[in-house]
Amino acid sequence: MLSSGKQPGGRWPGCRKTERKFVHMIRFVVILVEVVIFAILSLPILLVEWIIGKFNPRLQSVSSFKIVRFEVKIIIWLAGTRVTVIGKEKVPTDKSVLYICNHRSYLDILLTYSLCHAPTGYIAKKEIRKIPILSIWMKFCHCLFLDRDDIRQGMETILKAIEYIKEGISVCIYPEGTRNTNESEVELLPFHEGSFRVSTRSGAPIIPVSISNSREIFESHFPRVKACHVILEYGDPIDPNQYDRMQQKHLGELTRQIIHDTLEKNQKLIDSAPDL
Repeated sequence: MLSSGKQPGGRWPGCRKTERKFVHMIRFVVILVEVVIFAILSLPILLVEWIIGKFNPRLQSVSSFKIVRFEVKIIIWLAGTRVTVIGKEKVPTDKSVLYICNHRSYLDILLTYSLCHAPTGYIAKKEIRKIPILSIWMKFCHCLFLDRDDIRQGMETILKAIEYIKEGISVCIYPEGTRNTNESEVELLPFHEGSFRVSTRSGAPIIPVSISNSREIFESHFPRVKACHVILEYGDPIDPNQYDRMQQKHLGELTRQIIHDTLEKNQKLIDSAPDL
């Protein structure tokens, strides 16, 4: 007797896979709608934030940070992302720090920003400055836009980041310089040592941040958004003052190795975990 080809419950093979793809596409559309709604509704809020900044810059910094962090958490929730956070207690809460992260996804910024406990500026590529509304919020949140082809402008960005650190504002940098599209999670791009001047010239501790599996949220199956498990682990702080001047020139290499080893460890956990 020939089999009908149906699975138990009357489903044809591939139906469940098709349904999942549909759900993933719906997630993308819902997130897109949410971002557009936030952009529109935030226009009057931006005006209020600008006015506050004229009289009380510190208050504006904190309020903008909380507003953006709240929206970021909504997007992560809509994406269905389950985040396991390891080592957050290692991050000092009484001083500003330099976060150094690997970079595999556009969502890396959202994942890390949602966990920041205080205003934190990100160094982003200059092209983002052209995006209306988003670029204004980023400026209110102390983000800096870097032109890697302009050495002078790049140095000015580093100096501004050092100034932020001294003012008590933490800074986050992705020293690979661009999103890493290598097939292997642990195959990192070279770290630009210039990024670490923010730490060596300000004395701020370096916090290695390892982000595992974030590419599976979006980039691996663009334009669908897939619910998945991400592990974000904070490493032990690295005090630049414990190293001599020659050793400080290789802090990028040291941090890269720490992140590499952590990614290798956590990838085994990702591989052994059941799919969402």
